[in-house]
Amino acid sequence: MTLRAARRAALRADFVPPGPPAAAPPELLPAPDETLDALAGAWRIFQLRQGHRFSADDLLVAHFAGETARALGLTPRRLLDLGAGIGSVGLMVLWQFPAAFLTLVEAQARSRALAARSVVWNGVEDRVELVEGDLRAFEPVSADFELVTGSPPYFDTGAGVVSDRPQRALCRFELRGGVEGYVQAIGRTLAPEGLGALVMTRVGLDRIRAAAEPVGLRIVRAREVVFKEGRAPHLVLVALGRTAARWAPRDLAAFDPEPLVLRAADDTRTESFRRIRLDMGYPPRMA
Repeated sequence: MTLRAARRAALRADFVPPGPPAAAPPELLPAPDETLDALAGAWRIFQLRQGHRFSADDLLVAHFAGETARALGLTPRRLLDLGAGIGSVGLMVLWQFPAAFLTLVEAQARSRALAARSVVWNGVEDRVELVEGDLRAFEPVSADFELVTGSPPYFDTGAGVVSDRPQRALCRFELRGGVEGYVQAIGRTLAPEGLGALVMTRVGLDRIRAAAEPVGLRIVRAREVVFKEGRAPHLVLVALGRTAARWAPRDLAAFDPEPLVLRAADDTRTESFRRIRLDMGYPPRMA
């Protein structure tokens, strides 16, 4: 056991994870180029050591989606995660709603394979469907998903150096299109009283707003995210609903009086961020 692994084991000592249990089959182990990492409560996720790995952004949008749904009195039974990657966002939402069924839509075979193994490790094969394909071409039989999530790529190809690892590059750069495709997919798949949730760079909020109206959606909640105290907001968490939905944005008016700050000036996690991590089943000593 590495020193880091030993430290994490010590922090988890005597901790009883909240939420649904995991199957944790002992024969299902990470390959040499993979890791098996804590995701939510007892659940874990397979990731490539040198590929795309789940981040705080995924944690934030999954928690935001669940929190917003509960605030509106929604108990979603059909979940959809668009461009699901290794399944991190979708599985974290499923962990919050143990009676729900999750559909993951992902185009990359390696990411789907990792997600499939995480599904087995967590023991939710009967509650998850993996769909091969691009989210922009996904056409469900009916538009009845009650909670739809997504973590679009943030940057166009001129904004930086595109990784030569496809699994990582497609998660960061708009090689197949941008956030507009996610909004349009939510418009095709969302139930009449359903909720969509996305995480995007702060400058992408206007793009989400412009893409929403033509497909009958509206922004019902938006919360800015500041990485460190004193800095400008970098991300925004956005909730979308049908224009004709019976619940109104005012139902959420008290939720976001100020941006969510993740770290204080001394680089420690803020109480707000610690609370999110606790809500998602992290041990108190690791929150």
